[in-house]
Amino acid sequence: MNKLDNFVDERDFKILEADKYTFFVLTRIMTRNCTLLLSDHSRMIICYSQSPFPVWIWTADDVSQEEMETVYKISDKNGFLDGNHGINMKYELAEYFIKRADGEGKKLSILKNMFAYDCPKLVDEAVLTKVDGEPHLCTLNDLEDVTDFKEKFHNELQLDMTDRNRYRKDSQALIEDGHMYLWKNADCTYVASCDFRVTNNMASIGLVFTLKDFRRKHYAENLVYQVTKDAANQGYLPMLYTDADYVASNSCYVKIGYILRGKLCTLG
Repeated sequence: MNKLDNFVDERDFKILEADKYTFFVLTRIMTRNCTLLLSDHSRMIICYSQSPFPVWIWTADDVSQEEMETVYKISDKNGFLDGNHGINMKYELAEYFIKRADGEGKKLSILKNMFAYDCPKLVDEAVLTKVDGEPHLCTLNDLEDVTDFKEKFHNELQLDMTDRNRYRKDSQALIEDGHMYLWKNADCTYVASCDFRVTNNMASIGLVFTLKDFRRKHYAENLVYQVTKDAANQGYLPMLYTDADYVASNSCYVKIGYILRGKLCTLG
């Protein structure tokens, strides 16, 4: 077993190239200040930024039993198996964790199945279901509206929940980067949201959310298309994560040109 360091370097970014879609977020967060960051620079990376965000664990495709046991013990030692953390990992490692925990009387299960897509080429805009309104690139005048969307998104999905001040801070950063969009309908009401975050040459599409009263009207479909188009026009390769079990959203992304590139899961 190689020694685990508490830093990453160019070796880590190189090995993640093979999993650049499924572990796109890991590539981004491991450059920041993290609560825990461990890597042997060839076989495994363990990264936890802070609460309420998930732990990320990358392992090589040919991970050994010994390596999986090492990762399990590190996770257990750091309290990641306490039921309050989600852990993103490959399926083989998840199966090992579930069986290993069961032997100790702990119950772990897969909380979410995730697909990773990219969009090297959008389909013709004619395939979209036409809707009223237009996309709106947000400015700081829209900060409270964006914060509202962000807060509703996280509360409804019960995902990475924090407080409104944190949502406002994150919203401001996206607006200042020029990567935050809302769909404004014909009544000048903001009905859907979407953003993208850049790492290297890739743009991760996120915060895809439609207010309850305006769902199933194809606003999000049109907004994601336009945001994807903008990201591509700025020279980035658009990509996104989806809940693999949510058929409607996956069908929507495939419809506009997204291609499935990888799969991973959240354990908890």
